[in-house]
Amino acid sequence: MSPEATAPAPAAGKPLLELDGLRKEFGTGTVNVAVDDVSLEVYEGETLALVGESGCGKTTLTRLLLKLLPPTAGSVRFDGQDLAALSAAGLRSVRREMQVVLQDPYSSMNPRMRITDIVAEPLVTHDPAARGRRARARTRERVGELLEAVGLDAGIQDRYPHEFSGGQRQRVSIARALALRPRLLVLDEPTSALDVSVQATVLDLLAELQQRLGLTYVFVSHNLAVVRQVADRVAVMRGGRLVEVGAAEAVLRTPRHPYTRQLLDAVPVLDPRRGRRAAARPAPTREESR
Repeated sequence: MSPEATAPAPAAGKPLLELDGLRKEFGTGTVNVAVDDVSLEVYEGETLALVGESGCGKTTLTRLLLKLLPPTAGSVRFDGQDLAALSAAGLRSVRREMQVVLQDPYSSMNPRMRITDIVAEPLVTHDPAARGRRARARTRERVGELLEAVGLDAGIQDRYPHEFSGGQRQRVSIARALALRPRLLVLDEPTSALDVSVQATVLDLLAELQQRLGLTYVFVSHNLAVVRQVADRVAVMRGGRLVEVGAAEAVLRTPRHPYTRQLLDAVPVLDPRRGRRAAARPAPTREESR
């Protein structure tokens, strides 16, 4: 069963990421199908939001596209390359271009590591030239540039994660994800652990970085108010399958699938005098904001 198709995606370049018939099963005997026949394209320079309830398969799908899990069936292509066909060296090269920002920045950091070492970790792992004493000054300079790019002071490098707020730690996570100059960022609920006031500043930062660096985002979220602000296209998952894919404006205003309508109707009512649909439009869509 193919997902409901709404309006076509806005022109956003060529597909950078292509998922074809992805399926992931867990267990033996009684098999749990976490992702079932998912085919999807992510276009260069766009933000694709992946939405659905907890347990719908969003996280498993992102792990498949990052090659952190092997699929039971189907394929993942990045910039035309089938990830399953790559050598170990080829896969390492592709992984430089695909990075992830997780929901809880604190849990993704070693509390005993200084900020400079946290941000530099991908550089040291993937680039031999960044290792050793001779490279340390150059690496610190690069870390300083990354911190400033996300709105933090380069002078914080010798401090530790516990000294910062949640929003600041998420900025450090974003700086770390940018260290290898990736083309694709998977943003897994990047603002859900933050206060509402901080969420807005992080979303603004992500939008600015995307425009300046030409990044492509896969934005995983259950928060439709946030999705409305950031997404060019929306893919809705239920029970491991895609049920609707299309331009954000069309999916969020005139959904075709009953489950998408159910998600929109579940958004809390902000003003009871205006009815349920008033709550489904807490903010203009990304297209309207341009």
